[in-house]
Amino acid sequence: MSPSPTTSSDPVADLLNRPVPAHWSLSFYPDAREAGGAFVPSRPYPRGGGVKGQARNPERARIEAARRAKGKLRRYCAANRLNRLGTLTYRGAGCHDQREVRAHVGAFFRTLRAELDSKPVAYAWVPEWHKTDHGLHLHFAVGRFIPRSLIAAAWPHGFVHIKVIGDLPVGSGSLGEARNAAAYLSKYVAKSFADETRIDGLHRYDLAQGFQPRVQRITGRSPDAVIDEASTRVGSNPILRWSSADVPDWQGGPAIWAQWA
Repeated sequence: MSPSPTTSSDPVADLLNRPVPAHWSLSFYPDAREAGGAFVPSRPYPRGGGVKGQARNPERARIEAARRAKGKLRRYCAANRLNRLGTLTYRGAGCHDQREVRAHVGAFFRTLRAELDSKPVAYAWVPEWHKTDHGLHLHFAVGRFIPRSLIAAAWPHGFVHIKVIGDLPVGSGSLGEARNAAAYLSKYVAKSFADETRIDGLHRYDLAQGFQPRVQRITGRSPDAVIDEASTRVGSNPILRWSSADVPDWQGGPAIWAQWA
């Protein structure tokens, strides 16, 4: 007579530990026209083998963290159509105080909001060290017209520059412009992961609250099934598609990504 299955005294734990059918799970961001997902096995992948709190491969962990940050920034910019790029610099000797810079940029956006009828403004900003010994300056993106005079008045510390993204293929629209702006800002986010002078706890970039892109979860039995469902919701096929199956030295679990026009 075969033994009966063992169960714990905690029905919630039993439910959480119960194997689920293997499937593909896709996070679809309709406003950003982007999706990324992974294969979910019936049982979790084995973990362990390292020291708690430390990555087994610090370099790979740094690369993955930078990739995730860039993806979050790209989706935010795309969903909110942040297609205007600006730069805030300091006069004189510049500013080398990382906390002071963040206080200044926080005041800058609060002032802009007050001048724009106190309406919330979607924005993203990234600090960058100047190539010379001039300290930090700031790159930012917004998705609406703001008079340059207002921007200059809100930044009393030096100089400002603002422009609409251009020189893109016909038909790119505000979505293509926003993705271009995100790519520009992402360069500085990626550089920050190699910045040994950054103070722990300070954000590598910042986003206005209340504008996070909507996400929809799609599950299916294959990569094609979940991508096809997302395409149906968009109303077109992806313009870009990526799969870890096409990467010979891929070290993680099976993953996919797609982007629509």
